[in-house]
Amino acid sequence: MAVGPNGAVTWLLPKKKGRPDLAGGNGRDIKPSTRLVTGGRSDELTGGTVVNPPVWRASTHLYPDVASLDTRIKADDEQDFFYGRRGSPTQWSLQEALTEMEPGAHGTMLYPSGVAAISCALLSVLKPGDVLLMTDNAYDPSRSFADGFLKNMGVETRYFDPMMGADVAELFCKNTRAILLESPGSLTFEVCDIPGICAAAKEHKGKREIVTLLDNTWATPLFFTALEKGIDMTILAATKYVVGHSDVMMGSVTTTKRWWKRLRQTARQLGQVVSPDDAYLAARGLRTMGVRLKAQEKAALEIANWLKQQDEVAKVLHPALAECPGHEFWKRDFTGSAGLFSFTIKGSKAKAAKLIDTLQLFGIGYSWGGFESLALPVYPERDRTANPWTDENAVIRLNIGLEDVADLVADLQQGLEAARQTG
Repeated sequence: MAVGPNGAVTWLLPKKKGRPDLAGGNGRDIKPSTRLVTGGRSDELTGGTVVNPPVWRASTHLYPDVASLDTRIKADDEQDFFYGRRGSPTQWSLQEALTEMEPGAHGTMLYPSGVAAISCALLSVLKPGDVLLMTDNAYDPSRSFADGFLKNMGVETRYFDPMMGADVAELFCKNTRAILLESPGSLTFEVCDIPGICAAAKEHKGKREIVTLLDNTWATPLFFTALEKGIDMTILAATKYVVGHSDVMMGSVTTTKRWWKRLRQTARQLGQVVSPDDAYLAARGLRTMGVRLKAQEKAALEIANWLKQQDEVAKVLHPALAECPGHEFWKRDFTGSAGLFSFTIKGSKAKAAKLIDTLQLFGIGYSWGGFESLALPVYPERDRTANPWTDENAVIRLNIGLEDVADLVADLQQGLEAARQTG
């Protein structure tokens, strides 16, 4: 490449012709699985001669002269060399690929973790005196941020039943500014009526817009296109399915043009940046997310249905099963289900601990979405405000990985037997 007199980057490598229009132009409907493979691989980012954008490790970007420096400051372009904190082609490629996965999206910001993504998204729209509505089945770190940091800055958080749907409008007040959803909830898996909630927010006649934000980590854009359903900002803990290999922490927020400038400005002011090496690994994981999700979906459904038949199991909480709260919304709005779900075991937490401790193929650990299976005791009763969790049976959450289903079932079978003997 060469840097021109105005600081613009010019690629000197030959460019490949005839790449598909990823916006769906030229009469072609590019499918999501194709977008996963081709997204973020524009000639401007790869030079047109390599499949993967290289890893650009650089904190300092140089200018040919002062005039070029001044021009770049005034231009404020997103995908333009400026300083390492604003990224390089490695990060821009991943941002572009994630944006292309969301119909209606304008841009994506990357963060060093999913929690950072949630926090920065909220900070981009909230100010002292605002009220945040949060679904009661939200991820514990989301609640912790709201009840700690946001409370200290003068933002009030009010929790609501995830099954309220459009009736959430009853909770709106003159200071309501944002609604944070997690659907399904990552412990108890209730599915919200997201289009209904978004419609209620948009119909609100207050002086300020009510912004809707969704933690869409479970479904990803492959199974739920959040912006199309009315969401303003869609958030991923990319650590999970995007990366897929349990070796990188990352988060992302994708939004429309309406909120893009504010989201980007907040991320810059807070100094949010991901390393090019991590961005490279996340982009590599993204390419296979489609086949991994399909395999994990199939395996999880087989195991969930098997668990339903076991005497020691009281209930299986999986959005694709009819008995899961909000199943009708999952069936209406989603195109698939992920590999994460919970079940309750009859009896004490000691029985659940015995079951988990006996497992050989399921690791005990936080996170999920990787290629390996995990089992974790969870305690929904600790994190409820609007609708207390009253089920006295112990809850176990499973992440179903890519192991053979027969092996995982056999492992769970001997774990249930051990739990049964615990009494």
